Amino acid sequence: MTEGSIPKKLILFALPLFAGQLLQQLYNVVDSVVVGNVLGKDALAAVSTTGSLIFLLVGFINGLFMGTGVIIGKRYGAKNDAGVAIAVHTGITFALFMGIALTVVGYFLTPVILGWMGTPDDVMPNSTLYFKIYFLGGLGNIMYSACCGVFQAVGDSRHPLYYLIVSTAVNTVLDIAFVKFCGFGIGGAAAATVIAQFVSATLAFVKLTRVEGPHRIYIKKLSIDPPTLKKELSLGFPTGIQNSVIAIGNVVVQSNINSFGSVAMAGCGSYFKLEGFVFLPITCMTMALTTFVSQNLGAGNYERVKKGTKIGSAISVGCAELIGVIVFASAPILLRMFSQEPEVLAVGTTQARTESLFYCLLSLNHCIAGILRGAGKTRIPMIVMLSSWCLLRITYISIIVRVIPVVNVIFWAYPLTWTVSVIAFLIYYFKADWIRQGSYE
Repeated sequence: MTEGSIPKKLILFALPLFAGQLLQQLYNVVDSVVVGNVLGKDALAAVSTTGSLIFLLVGFINGLFMGTGVIIGKRYGAKNDAGVAIAVHTGITFALFMGIALTVVGYFLTPVILGWMGTPDDVMPNSTLYFKIYFLGGLGNIMYSACCGVFQAVGDSRHPLYYLIVSTAVNTVLDIAFVKFCGFGIGGAAAATVIAQFVSATLAFVKLTRVEGPHRIYIKKLSIDPPTLKKELSLGFPTGIQNSVIAIGNVVVQSNINSFGSVAMAGCGSYFKLEGFVFLPITCMTMALTTFVSQNLGAGNYERVKKGTKIGSAISVGCAELIGVIVFASAPILLRMFSQEPEVLAVGTTQARTESLFYCLLSLNHCIAGILRGAGKTRIPMIVMLSSWCLLRITYISIIVRVIPVVNVIFWAYPLTWTVSVIAFLIYYFKADWIRQGSYE
C-alpha cells in the first residue's frame, strides 16, 4: 500500500474483499431464502429480527479489533516486525477470550433482548431458538473476524476470500439439508451457520500459524502484552461503543417495525438483506482506505494519504450510487428471492425505493469514517455517528411514528440521518489537520 499506483493498489486490495463480502452476504441471505421459501413468512420474520441483535453483541467486539488492525497496519508500514508480532499475538489472544464471552452473553441474554425489542408472541419461540443456536458459534464468529483483520492489516485480502468461499458452500449445503430435507426447521438454519463459522475460523487461524512474515502466529507466544492491548483498545473502544449504540438504535427501529406486525417485519427484513449487497463497494473501499491510511502514515507518506483518500472515496461513492439506481428500478424482482407474498413485497419495495437513491451519502459516510480510523481518529466517527445515526434517528422515529403511524415514516429516517452525518464529516475532513495529527503511537 505504500508504493505504486494508488488506484491500482486500492482496487486490487478491494476486489478480493468485494468477492468475499459478496459471499458473506450470500452466506447471510441463504438462511432467509431457505427459511422464507420452505417455512413461510412467520419463520422469515423470526430470522429477520436477527440483524439488529447480532450487530448489537458482535458489533462491539468487532469494533474493538479495529484498533488491532490499525496498530498492525501502521507498524507494518513502518517495517516494525517485532511490533507487528506483538500486536498480532495480543489481538488473537484477546479474541479468544472475547469469543467465549460472546457465546455466554449472547446465549443467555437472547430472550431478554428480544423482549425489549417487542418481538410478537407468534414470532418469539422461533426467534429465541435461532438466536440461542447462532450464538453458540460466537467464538467462531469472533476468531474469524480477528484473523481476517490481521490478513487485511498487512495488505492480504485474498486469504479471507478463500475461507469465505469454503464456509459459504458449507452453510448453503447444510442449510438446504437441515431445513428442507431433514426437517430441523429454523434451528437447522442456525446450526448450519454455526458450523460454517467454525470452519472459516479454523482455516484462517491455521493459515496464520503457517505464513511467512511478522504476522505469523506461534501458539506458544499467544499472550497479551498490556501496553499493546491498551493502544489497541484505545483505538478500538470508540468504534466498539459506536457499533453498540448504533445497534441499540437499530433495535429501537426494529421494535417500531415489529409494532406493525409480521408482514412489516418480513418485508423490512427482506429489504435489509438486499441492502447488505449495497454495502459491498462501501465496506470494501472503507477497509481498503483504513489499511491504506494506516500503512502510509506509518511510512510517513502524507501526500500519498491525501491523494489516496480522495480517489478511494470517489470510487466507492460512484459504485454505491450506481447500485442504488439498479435497486430502485428492480426492487420488486430482487425481493422475490425472499418471499412471494404480495404484502411482504410491497413493504420491501417501498423501503428500497425510499432509501436507494441516497446510497451515495451512506458511502461517503463510511469512507470518511474509515479514513479517520486509519489515522487513529476513532473518536470523531463515534461522535458523528452516535449523534446522527442513533440519537437523531431514535428521536425522529419516536416522535413522527406517533404522529403519522405508518411504516413508511421509519424508512425516511435513514436518508435524513445519512445527510446530517455526512455534512458533519465533511466539515471535519476539510478543516482539521487529521493527516499530520495521525500519530497515535
